[in-house]
Amino acid sequence: MKNSFRSRLHTAESLTIDMEHSSIELGMAQEMIRVVDHCGVTPLVRVGHNQPNIIKRVMDAGATGVIVPMVNSPAEAEQAVASVKYPPRGFRGVGLARAQQYGFGFEEYQKWNDENSVVIVQVEHIDSVTNLEAILDVDGVDGFIVGPYDLSGSLGVPGKFDHPEVVEALAEVQRVAALRKIAAGFHVVQPDPQVLQAKRDQGYRFLAYGLDSLFLGQGARNAVSESRAVCGGME
Repeated sequence: MKNSFRSRLHTAESLTIDMEHSSIELGMAQEMIRVVDHCGVTPLVRVGHNQPNIIKRVMDAGATGVIVPMVNSPAEAEQAVASVKYPPRGFRGVGLARAQQYGFGFEEYQKWNDENSVVIVQVEHIDSVTNLEAILDVDGVDGFIVGPYDLSGSLGVPGKFDHPEVVEALAEVQRVAALRKIAAGFHVVQPDPQVLQAKRDQGYRFLAYGLDSLFLGQGARNAVSESRAVCGGME
């Protein structure tokens, strides 16, 4: 079985498969999980919403853990954890799929899942900020990650990260994170190393950086600019 990513949230590398804001469905997600796994990187899945059947299926497909959006209360955090864990700790149904070696490794997987599967909640609404201390006190929540666009949107100022209300909300998040000593995360959406460093300096250690579309798009734009610089003066 995989080594514990849960115990290395501050230092380990992971790649998140996004099933919330993409057209990726379960079959494709399983193939992506398999490839990420074989590359020695930890596969996490951001599910579309906090729904037990969806979470169960991506875990059965072999995800190390889930990132669950819009967790705004302790009860919602408890549901996310229970969707990942088997009874008696949770209510996840037992299936024999890729994660359980199609029935040949269930006992080993059961032990691994109880000790090492990862549940990350997303803090992306002002209600989540208000309830953050209680959310992080839920047994089985391993960390959180701030979704800055939705958080700012919940305050009526989507994308305006320097708005005083957004700044105040993020200050409260940092305060609670410092008290709880939990893996605090932030999604640096635009791949800017200076912003990444700033978030690290603020105490965030579970950092998501960029999007594949942004990396590819910027690479293509750079290539076009370079080619125009070379060829622009040619006759």
